[in-house]
Amino acid sequence: MRAQFEMEAETRRRESRRIAEALGALAALPQPLIGKVQGNAFGGGMGLISVCDVVVGVEGAKFGFTETRLGLLPANIGPYVIARMGGTKARAVFMSARIFGAEEARALDLLNRVVTPEALDAAVEAEIAPYLGCAPGAVRESKALLTALAGQVTAEQVDMAIDALAARWETAEAQEGIAAFFDKRPAPWAAPKPE
Repeated sequence: MRAQFEMEAETRRRESRRIAEALGALAALPQPLIGKVQGNAFGGGMGLISVCDVVVGVEGAKFGFTETRLGLLPANIGPYVIARMGGTKARAVFMSARIFGAEEARALDLLNRVVTPEALDAAVEAEIAPYLGCAPGAVRESKALLTALAGQVTAEQVDMAIDALAARWETAEAQEGIAAFFDKRPAPWAAPKPE
């Protein structure tokens, strides 16, 4: 983020596209992608969760779309987050930077299962095992059919998100929010902490 803070707009746009393309490549894998979340996930980590087909996370993990606290947008991850959660559920957490727990992440369709840290490896293996008994071609074609029927993230959506983030980086608000983050001080819009 420090490097992005000092970049010019076109370089930021190019870097945003790289992130969006990496998420798109993961989302487009023909094989099922199983996510294993063993700690907190914020910002880009939420994008990684959103491109998985199934996600198992640990109790006690914290989650959040924290970009708006910095004066930015959860834009690069936005198309994938909305595809996973749907607009209605996303409205509860996408804009507020509110931190929430694993059970709420499951209720929001970000996690499929929540387990103790000691049970995480076994839970992930239990998610993988059924696929190993299926015809690989049928699994690939089922994923492709599901993606087509549920709606794919489009190039237009990705471009819109990249453009929105690039424009947001240029605002005084974003510059102040990022500077406050690096200076380890509250942004001017931050609510005072209760005493």
